[in-house]
Amino acid sequence: MGFNCGIVGLPNVGKSTIFNALTSAGAESANYPFCTIDPNTGMVQVPDPRIGMLAGIVNPERVQPAVMEFVDIAGLVRGASSGEGLGNQFLGHIRNVDAILHVVRCFDDENVVHVNGQVSPASDIETIKTELALSDLETVEKKITRSEKLARSGEQKLKDEALFYQRIRRLLDSGGSIRGCAESDDERSWLRELHLLTDKPVLYVANVSENDLAGEHPFVAQVRESAEKDGAGIVVISGQLESEIAELEGSEKEAFLHDMGVEEPGLNRLIRSGYELLGLITYFTAGVKEVRAWTITEGTKAPGAAGVIHSDFEKGFIRAEVISFRDYMDCNGEAGAKEKGAMRLEGKDYVVKDGDVMHFRFNV
Repeated sequence: MGFNCGIVGLPNVGKSTIFNALTSAGAESANYPFCTIDPNTGMVQVPDPRIGMLAGIVNPERVQPAVMEFVDIAGLVRGASSGEGLGNQFLGHIRNVDAILHVVRCFDDENVVHVNGQVSPASDIETIKTELALSDLETVEKKITRSEKLARSGEQKLKDEALFYQRIRRLLDSGGSIRGCAESDDERSWLRELHLLTDKPVLYVANVSENDLAGEHPFVAQVRESAEKDGAGIVVISGQLESEIAELEGSEKEAFLHDMGVEEPGLNRLIRSGYELLGLITYFTAGVKEVRAWTITEGTKAPGAAGVIHSDFEKGFIRAEVISFRDYMDCNGEAGAKEKGAMRLEGKDYVVKDGDVMHFRFNV
């Protein structure tokens, strides 16, 4: 199961710098607006020390961490929805992502121009939110036109659908939040089909100078206030510093982090925050061929978790052999867990826990 995040923000806020550090994909990053014209996509390994610990016991032929996809699009400007800058033509590339990473510039640098002439995180955030809402409004207007034609048949469900889209339009017009506005299964289905940008969970990324890793600058306070108002998350990182860290390996990276007084790259926190934002957890499969991390949403039952590996596993699910990560480590592997009674047999109603080490039995 793939999970992905779309990266948005004004030009020159550090989107592509952060994307490059995340993915090492080499997106162009320069000191002028719209240097990212085509969307860039990169896969990123999810940092999780548990997979290395499992591999240390199993000694498999290969190790496969969980991954997330990141999509970086051209910077948006005020009036993008009406054709300013590059317009909103690239927003279509992130309509199908699971979450939005909104990068906000929280540093002063006279050598890096600001598209609006001065750094103002609160204003920048409102600009992006407005453009996303206007883009969504365009999507909804098209849907209303089609749905009203269909509703003329007199079928009640089609009438209800048209009325729902009109309600969404009013919310967007008034600046209201559409998250949680769907009240029935039908409405939730109609809303999902729209793929509205303003319906997606948001994580604000406050891009600070390397001298403000603690996020104490008044600029960051503005982002925190917006995040609290929107019910969104926030991560403070220095894109420039992260790009330097990404170029280092092994002991050099460890020494650099130590000198900076931090335990891990900020991008690790960013990825984990994305996981938390989407309500994701990890389970593992562990064998001599492969130790692998699998991503599922919290609350997934055993057959659904099996289906992430292959649809046949879900269709023919019989049972799951489950060992908690802690028991797996304490018992030094599967054989020890079996011997000490730490392996459990779970059925179709079992809700998978974060860190479970699982083996599925199925028949098709």
